[in-house]
Amino acid sequence: MAGSEPILAGVAGRYATALFDLAKEAGSLEVVEGELNQFRALVDNSPDLARLVDSPAFSIQEKSSALDELLKKAGVGDLTGNFLGLVCKNNRLFAVRDIVGAFNALLSSHRGEVRAEVTSAAKLSGKHQNALVKTLEKTIGKDIKIDTKVDPEILGGLIVKVGSRMIDNSLRTKLNNLRTAMKEVS
Repeated sequence: MAGSEPILAGVAGRYATALFDLAKEAGSLEVVEGELNQFRALVDNSPDLARLVDSPAFSIQEKSSALDELLKKAGVGDLTGNFLGLVCKNNRLFAVRDIVGAFNALLSSHRGEVRAEVTSAAKLSGKHQNALVKTLEKTIGKDIKIDTKVDPEILGGLIVKVGSRMIDNSLRTKLNNLRTAMKEVS
């Protein structure tokens, strides 16, 4: 099995691996997955929380107090809450997005899924996400789990990364290619 698990290096990989092992032993993989993704969404959608997580200007005590309150209000369970508290106390809260990503990679590998990172100019509807998953599953031949993110800079289209493969069908790239082609013609 060791050969089929993703290689996770660095701080995020070590923390994610430790949490994955604890959650697996407790039979709480899905619960922890949901709570971590919920926390990451809170960080991604709140500039104030993102500033608290990322900024070294706040003390560990300030971060810990705010985190405890937030986790209580969000109804996060003991395993995930204690883990995030430890990450905070060890002054590694800045790495929480990477830790969540690494945990999700471990979980996908455990489930036999392949993760795809999809970047779009606007938020994809559930219908579009489902259609994309089905198309990718047909192409790759494995179960696909997608992580979506929005980047208005791509103007339109999609950028899909699956493992080491990337399909860049963004309008920005098409316009850049057209600009290059026009320079070559003139």
